This record gives sequence, structure tokens and C-alpha cells, in this order.
Amino acid sequence: MRTRHHTLGTADTPTATATAGTVVLTHVTALDGTTSRPRHDHTLVLRDGRLIDEGPSAQLRPPPGAHVVDLTGKYVIPGLIESHIHTVDGQDGYTPPLFPLTGVTSVREMWGTPLQHAWRERIEAGTLLGPRFVIAGPIIDGPPSIWAHDTGLPVIEVADARSARAAVRRVKREGADFVKVYSRLSPEAYAAVADESRAQDIPFAGHCPDTLPMATAATSGQRSIEHLHAMLLATSSREREIRAGLAAVRINPDDPSSTSRYDSWFRQVHPLEWQAMRSYDKGRADRLFATLAENGTYVVPTLTIHRALERTDDLPTPADEWKYVPGHQVETWPHTWEALVGSRTREDSARVREIYEHRLRLVDEMHRAGVRLVAGTDTGTGYSVPGFSLHGELGLLAEAGIPAQRVLQAATTTPAQLLRLPKDRLADLVVLDADPLVDITHTRRIHAVVNAGRYIDPHERTDLLADVARAAAAAPPAAEPPAPATGPGCACNSAY
Repeated sequence: MRTRHHTLGTADTPTATATAGTVVLTHVTALDGTTSRPRHDHTLVLRDGRLIDEGPSAQLRPPPGAHVVDLTGKYVIPGLIESHIHTVDGQDGYTPPLFPLTGVTSVREMWGTPLQHAWRERIEAGTLLGPRFVIAGPIIDGPPSIWAHDTGLPVIEVADARSARAAVRRVKREGADFVKVYSRLSPEAYAAVADESRAQDIPFAGHCPDTLPMATAATSGQRSIEHLHAMLLATSSREREIRAGLAAVRINPDDPSSTSRYDSWFRQVHPLEWQAMRSYDKGRADRLFATLAENGTYVVPTLTIHRALERTDDLPTPADEWKYVPGHQVETWPHTWEALVGSRTREDSARVREIYEHRLRLVDEMHRAGVRLVAGTDTGTGYSVPGFSLHGELGLLAEAGIPAQRVLQAATTTPAQLLRLPKDRLADLVVLDADPLVDITHTRRIHAVVNAGRYIDPHERTDLLADVARAAAAAPPAAEPPAPATGPGCACNSAY
């Protein structure tokens, strides 16, 4: 039954398609990502990659000729969903396969390029192992966009309603799954994006613009709000005053020194975040969270990148998972962080740590208010490894006070609704050695994976991870120097 599959998707590579025939997973504890109780001693029947039946093992007998896998003592959860990633060129051999091999079977790419569309075609054709991709278009931002001159990635700058509508039509025409809005959009342009997105029947998601109250984003139909910067402003009793200060922040797009540009931006924004945190208004927060919940607005806190930038005393140290990222990329991380935060004073650092702790409290309050929280990491920035970082994000959500069951939902059933994944899709499952409801870090203890109907057993998974490590080690440096600041990520931590 076991067939050796390689990772790289070259011309002579066997396909990475759904496992043919019937696979029966027996005597497992099934956790479906809802609030229902675990189903002990359960059996799941997969035929040609689709879950066709399930029930108590004592009652559901494997059909003749099925490949039966005894999973006594194991736990099965839905495939994990990573809802905020950024990927870059030249990573075919390690980035796409690393997601499913770490249990992440679907991802939402937040800055789409032809690269991810090409990957998706190959994944769906079975010539590349990878997750299910949901892909944004180029970011739509107001001028001057923070990233327009730095990444080499497409940015659509819009200054009025007419250009904003044209941008939405372009994004849809180019095949994106959703529109990504960004921080510097004007109210006029934002309203046009929202209206045109409805007319074109394409979702829009992303940042809450600096000029826009977050409640307006929710009532305008924005599908998800990324990060927690805007949340500080929206829950402050001094919002109008601080928003005026934010509007006064300037960055020179023609300054050739990327370090001074981004350091300058952070230095201007940091005092505003501190003011917002110090003027936190519980009543305003309660009203905002009620609005988010009532409108079904999803929030993606991305605690992983917030922690990396705001708890720099706790930056990850070299770990075994770093071998799955090219060494030349890992070497840039300390330099990038030095450019971003190296000029902080001791007082600055203490304040930023307090801001991070406040973000954790906001996440807990949103959870209690019924806001739909979704796990995403901003993977593609420094100190994060595709797939692995999502497990860290789940731990941070638990640290914020969210129960394990709800944390699991934030990476399974809730983002499936956000991404509008079809219910009849090929099966995505993760088999674990320990119960994640007892300790959410047990999602790291992966025994096997079912990715788009393909059963990857422990031996094959070990072999494929070794392939990924070799591909990462052999990856040559990019022809162009890495982009400044957070690299190919979304500058998400350069603005509210």
C-alpha cells in the first residue's frame, strides 16, 4: 500500500494525488473541531481520498480489500488551516510541501503573485505536494504605499473611487480569490473597494485602514481584519486625537536608506500605540467587539509576528525546524530585526512589551465577546518557518486565555468558513500521538497526515521531511538582495 513519493515535483516525480482505493483509520479518537465531544474508538473510511463514512469501530467494519490502519491511542483532527502567510520565489522544493508535512493542509496567501497560482495548478494536478491555496491579489493601498518601492511585488496604489474600482476589477480579472485592502487607503477609496467587491462578488479582507474606524470596516463587509494594531486605536478613548497623529506620520518613499525609513516609521508609530494602550476604554471595546461579532467579521491576531517584534528578548533561538529554511534566509533574520528595532531605548522596549501583553488581553476579550478568531502567523517574515509557526501561534492563543477547544477551532472549522472551503473537498486530516484538548502543543506531535485525500504514513512523512531539508540546504541565494524590513511579508507591523 505504501508508495514512495518525492517532494520537488520534477518531470520524473511520481504524482502526489489522493490515495486510490479505500483506506480505513480505526480505533482512533476523533476530534471534529466543533464543540461536540470527542468520539472515542472511532473509525473513518476514506475512498479515493474522500471521507465517505465514519462511526464507532465496533459497528463500522472495514469493507473487503480496504487498507486498514490501526490508530489505537491516536487522535484525529481536521487538517490545520494557516490564514495569513507570504511566500516568495524559488521555494518549490521546501515551502509548499512543508505545510502538509506539518499538518497544515490549507493556507491563505495574503499577497498573491503568479507564483502561488502556478503552485496551486501543480498541486491540484498532483505534481507538487502542497496545501490548498486561497490567494489574494496584489495589495490595494493609498499613495504613497509603504511597500510600493521595496519588495518588487505588485502594489496597486489608488487615490480615488474610480481607481479603486478599477483595482478591484483588475484583481478579479487576474484570478485572485479575494481583494486585499491595506493601511493607507482613504475613506473614499475604501468605500469604493467595498462597493465594487460586492458588485464583482469577490470578498475583500486585510488591514483596517488608518483613516477608517474599525466598526466601519465591519459594517462595510470586510471579511477579515489582520493584526492587532488597529485594535489598539479602535479601543482607545482618545481615538480621534491619536488618529490625527497617525495621519501626520510621514515616510519618504525615495529615501535610499531602508533602515532609516523603517526605523523612522516605527519610531513615529510607537508613541501612538502607547497612547492608545494607556487610554484603553472597556466600554468602547465592548461595543466594538459586539459589532465585529454581529457582522461576522473575522479577526486574525497574528500573535507570532507581534511577539517577534515586541518581545525581542524572547526571539527564537536556532531550532531543528530551521533546517527547512535556506541558510541564507536564516542569516538575514538578525539583520532585519536590528534594522527594525535596534534603535529602541530601554524605555521603548519596556513599553513595547507592555503593548504586547495588552494585545493578549484584547484577544481574550474578543474571544469572550464571540468574535470569530482565526489563526494566522505572517509566515514569510523572519523567525517563522512554514507550517511549524502555526503550531506556535496556537500556543500563543492559549497563552492569551483561550481554551484549547476554541484554539483548535481557530485553525480548523472557523477558517474553513472564512476561506469558504467546499465541504465536499478531498479529506484533510492530521493524526496525533496525544490529545490537543489536554494541551494544544500536542498538535506538534504528528503521527500521520491526510492531505487532499493522500494518506502520508509516518515513514513516508519522515522521508519527505528529509527531502525538504535537502532542498532547503541546496537552495541558492536569490539573485536580488532580500527586501528590507519584514521582507516579502505585508509590512503588517509597520502601521496600524
